[in-house]
Amino acid sequence: MNETAAAPGDAPPCRRAPRIRYREALARDAGDQAEVFHHAVMQGAAAHYTRAQREAWVSALPRDASAWAARQALYTTLVADCDGRCVGFLELEPHRGRIVTLYVWPSLARRGIGSTLLVHAERLLIERGVDRVSIDASLMLTEYLVRRGWRDLGEEWVERGGERLSRHRLDKSLVALET
Repeated sequence: MNETAAAPGDAPPCRRAPRIRYREALARDAGDQAEVFHHAVMQGAAAHYTRAQREAWVSALPRDASAWAARQALYTTLVADCDGRCVGFLELEPHRGRIVTLYVWPSLARRGIGSTLLVHAERLLIERGVDRVSIDASLMLTEYLVRRGWRDLGEEWVERGGERLSRHRLDKSLVALET
């Protein structure tokens, strides 16, 4: 996933049962982020969006490490790391209380990686005094977030490369747990 592109059916970099670490992104994660994004959209979103929509979606962001490294300077980026490789990530604008992106390598989806990234993001926001978080979520993420207490504020449409894609704006109240 890092310097060379992974084929669509390639497994993620975990060699055994995944042991995932969560941390802030490093510059060396940028190439993996590009691959996670590409495969999460092209494979993971296949049941919710047409091929043309997914191709337009992935074309909106370069499949290039330098572009993702530049994004790390714009957003607080949290990664899920397996054997030193990024297998999931979340981009956050703490000052706006906004999650910009959340992607997980498709074969590792539904194993709690995205949920744990969200927990870390929510904790970071609470620590900074933010009391509400928002996200513009894809169709594949919306139902999951609503089940986890997010409020669906409605559907909206975005245009990517001449294709219209549906997504939902969601938000959630953040409450600090007292110890």
